[in-house]
Amino acid sequence: MASSFLLFLLIFLSVSSFILLSESQKTSKPNRFVLQLQKDPKTKLYVTNIYKRTPSQKVPFVVDLNGRLLWVTCEKSYRSSTYHAPRCRSTQCSRADSHYCHICSTREGPGCHNNTCGVMSMNPVTGLTAMSELAQDVLSIQSTQGSNPGPMVRVPQFLFTCAPSLLLQRGLPSTVQGVAGLGHSPISLPTQLASHFGSAGFAPTFALCLAPKGVMFFGDSPYYMLPNVDITRPLSYTPLIISPQGEYYMEVKSIKINDKDVPIDTALLSINKQGVGGTKLSTINPYTILHHSIFKAVTQFFSKELSAIPQVKPVAPFGVCFNSKSFKNSRVGPGVPNIDLVLHDKHVMWRIYGANSIVEAAPGVSCLAFVDGGIKNNGASIIIGAYQMENNLVQFDMARSRLGFSSSLLFYKTSCNNFNFTAIP
Repeated sequence: MASSFLLFLLIFLSVSSFILLSESQKTSKPNRFVLQLQKDPKTKLYVTNIYKRTPSQKVPFVVDLNGRLLWVTCEKSYRSSTYHAPRCRSTQCSRADSHYCHICSTREGPGCHNNTCGVMSMNPVTGLTAMSELAQDVLSIQSTQGSNPGPMVRVPQFLFTCAPSLLLQRGLPSTVQGVAGLGHSPISLPTQLASHFGSAGFAPTFALCLAPKGVMFFGDSPYYMLPNVDITRPLSYTPLIISPQGEYYMEVKSIKINDKDVPIDTALLSINKQGVGGTKLSTINPYTILHHSIFKAVTQFFSKELSAIPQVKPVAPFGVCFNSKSFKNSRVGPGVPNIDLVLHDKHVMWRIYGANSIVEAAPGVSCLAFVDGGIKNNGASIIIGAYQMENNLVQFDMARSRLGFSSSLLFYKTSCNNFNFTAIP
């Protein structure tokens, strides 16, 4: 009898140990991550804190949707026992597409070693570039099941660049130490996460939910906002277009206001052989920028549809403004005509409501939140700015080459401010 009991106990313990081991293996490689976003009130840029180095330290970065890599300044206060600068012509250099051997004439330290890989880093606001040292170090990011933050997870050899501090001197918030690029390139943040955790079922997908206190997800849906709203349910999809520079575009076929077609030169909506035209998405541009002829058509049509409301003197950089008291409020912002971006199919539209089309530019003055981009022969004809994406879930699905968009989450009685950042014990 005793021997039977001992046999049962051994089997029970073995099975229990197997289950616990299986569960720990599942949780040791999560397939979804989360970062909190903060909107800088002065620059209108989005900032996130990422833990790097050994010992781990919280480092603030500007989020650049189309940035090719993550760069940080290392000249003064970079301290880490796990910092490593790969040598010239190494595998890491090839991955970063580096063909330049970095030479440094000042004192050796992070960002300054001889015969290491040189990679160009860029300030996305000013366009200023500088040669930087390719480096590896620990990066830690918070896991999630979609509704709360979970344990921190380490990426031990994350590739980034150590850039000179001159890149921080203009255009960026004074608190940040670098830029986190999300573009489609070999060493961007989403690409490296997908590469490191791919064997654990991590999907090469990320999503932005911009707001003053917004959130960014890495990995596939679902994602939840309080009060327990699955914000991926209202997603519509359109093909995701990636430029040779790794920037994110989508196809806009036409524009409607109040369900009426706006007369625009549709040739501007296509990308020509020189890579000019089309519609790009950006977190660096605070408001949507339109080619001059599109801007003129949209503002005139919008004003005509609001002819009963008198205009006031425009506030730069906007072209059409109104008395804020003239608008009635709704769940999705000021009661103004909807603006629809008609995408690859006439039945697929990204609808822009008043909360994303009208901005209070000065006390008592509300303006159409679109900016004249002038007559240019390079770049996109439309650049969808951060304000138009606020409180919209925008998902970049690399595996399926598609862009998901929700339109305003305010319709669903939630917002991008509503992720529950209370950690699960």
